[in-house]
Amino acid sequence: MKRNLFSVTLMSGAILLSGCASTQFSSDELIEQALNSKAELISAYKLGPTDVVSVNVWRNAELSISVPVRPDGMISVPLVGDIEASGKTPEALADDVAKALSKFVKSPKVSVVVRNMGSYEYIGRVRVTGAVNNAISVPYREGMTVMDLVLSAGGLNNFASANDSGLYRKFGDTVVAIPVKLDDILLKGDISTNYTVNPGDIITIPEKTF
Repeated sequence: MKRNLFSVTLMSGAILLSGCASTQFSSDELIEQALNSKAELISAYKLGPTDVVSVNVWRNAELSISVPVRPDGMISVPLVGDIEASGKTPEALADDVAKALSKFVKSPKVSVVVRNMGSYEYIGRVRVTGAVNNAISVPYREGMTVMDLVLSAGGLNNFASANDSGLYRKFGDTVVAIPVKLDDILLKGDISTNYTVNPGDIITIPEKTF
């Protein structure tokens, strides 16, 4: 989880630096790969601090608990003590709990249900910065588009260089800068760059140079 938070920090820093000079977008090949990617946060949710999980042990109600993932990434389970949860899928955590409990319970059957995705709420947020009326950081919702977010930010201000906007997406170990033509979207109805956003995406709108 620390690595994910660090990635968000690096991503934000890269965008701030890009605002100091002319926008440099990624190669067409890298842009296409990033746009066709499915975010890891969507395809396989991984637990993190502040998540709340229910650990259910079949036919052992006294061992079934609902607990938060602590800041150190651990949860406490009856009989076995602390088990690392951060960075694991619920299924992987269930397997680890079952393995640990097998020393005390014959063939335990364990399931893990996420009750509160607190860590996702931060890492999965989408953001709009730059020449908008209100910069925003909001929870991701499936189906969100670039235009949805810009309108949620109160639209563009009078200094926006709208067709020089960028969508910044974490892809592998890099941040891909994708050009967005906001003037074309908002004024001409050309939605070819009205991309669907992924969790963690950042849209930035530079100001005009005079």
